[in-house]
Amino acid sequence: MIESIQRIEPVRLEEVSEAISDVVAELAAASAKLGHALNPRTAASLAALVRIMNSYYSNLIEGHNTRPKDIERALAGQFDDDRERRNLQIEAAAHVRVQAEVDLMYTKDRLPEPASVDFILWLHREFYRDAPQEMLRIRAVDREFVMEPGAWRSRPEHDVAVGRHQPPSSHRVADFMTYFADRYRFDRLGKAARILAIPAAHHRFNYIHPFPDGNGRVSRLMSHGMAHIAGIGAHGLWSISRGLARGLESRGDYKRMMDHADMLRQGDLDGRGNLSQRALTEFILWFLRVCLDQVTFMSDLFELDTLTKRLRAFVERSEKLKPESARLLEEALIRGEFERGDVPRITGLPERTARRVFNDVIVAGLLASDTPKGPMSLRFPIETLDILFPRLFPET
Repeated sequence: MIESIQRIEPVRLEEVSEAISDVVAELAAASAKLGHALNPRTAASLAALVRIMNSYYSNLIEGHNTRPKDIERALAGQFDDDRERRNLQIEAAAHVRVQAEVDLMYTKDRLPEPASVDFILWLHREFYRDAPQEMLRIRAVDREFVMEPGAWRSRPEHDVAVGRHQPPSSHRVADFMTYFADRYRFDRLGKAARILAIPAAHHRFNYIHPFPDGNGRVSRLMSHGMAHIAGIGAHGLWSISRGLARGLESRGDYKRMMDHADMLRQGDLDGRGNLSQRALTEFILWFLRVCLDQVTFMSDLFELDTLTKRLRAFVERSEKLKPESARLLEEALIRGEFERGDVPRITGLPERTARRVFNDVIVAGLLASDTPKGPMSLRFPIETLDILFPRLFPET
C-alpha cells in the first residue's frame, strides 16, 4: 500500500458534520466582510504588509526566526553580512515575492488550478529561484545532493522519513502528484467543497512530501492560492501561516494535528480509505477554525474606524510629526490616494508649512507614491506596527 496512489485516500470527506458546516459558513461570511469598507488602494497596501507577516510566520514554522525588519530590509535589497542570516532573508523575501505574484495572478483572473502539477512545480521553482547553491544542498547522515528547484523527488537519495512518517518512494512521487492534482481539481467542486478541500489538500500534499525540501512553504503558498479561488482569500488581507504558527491552544497544535491526520484507518467504521476518515475530519475542523480565528483577528485590526484612531495615536506619540499629519494619513486611508497639490487643502495650512508637514510624513515612511510625481498612498513601515497593528507579530 505504501506505493499505491490510493494510499492518500480519503482525500475528501464522505460526510460533513454540523460543526464543520457551521464553521465553513462563518468563514465564508467573515472573509467576505474583511476589508469591505477599505479603499482598494489602502487594502493593497495592507495586503503587502500581510505578505511580510505571512513570510515571517511561515519561516517561524520551519524553525527560522527572521525578524520583520530583516524581511523589510531584504525586500529593499539590503542583506545581512552574516551568511546564515542572509540566507534566512533570502527565504523570507522569496516567500513575499511568490505570494505577491499569486495575488496578482488572482487579481488578473489568471490564477490556475492551485493543486495542479504545473502550478505546484512553479511555486517551488519560483521560491528557490534566487537561492544560492548552498541553500539547495541537502545534507543527511548518509547522503548529500543538490536539489533542483521545481523538480519532484525522483532518485533514491531523495527518499526521506518525516518523523515517524514514511512518504512514498521517490520513483512514485510523480504518479502520486498526478493523482493528487486530479482529486483536488476545483473546477469539479462547489464553493463549500472548495473550502473543505483546502485543509485536506494541505495535509495530503505534505503526506506525499514531493520535494526534497521546501514542502511546508509550498503547501502554505498553495493553500493561499486555494483560498483565493475558493472565495475566502479576502484580497490577501489575512494569513494562514500566522494561524498555523500560533495554533488555537498552543504553538504545537500544527505539528500535532498534522501527525494526527497521518493515522491509518481505525476499523471498518472509520471510512473506506487507507487513512483515517475521523482523523481527517478532525484536522479539517481544526484547520478551518484556525482560518476563522485569523480572519476575525484581521477584521478587527483593519476595521476602518479603529485604523483611523490608531493613525491619530501614532501622530500624537511621534516627536517628529505635526498634528496636521493625521489629516494627510486619514485622507489617504479613506480615499486611497491623493495628489501632492492637495496637501495645503487637506492640512488647512499655508503652502510652505503644509509642504514641511508633508515631507515629515514621507520621511517617516507612512506616505509614498509609485512614481516620482504620482499620487500619494499609505505605507506601513515595520517600525510603526506596535501602535498601528498590535499583536500582528510577537514583538508588537
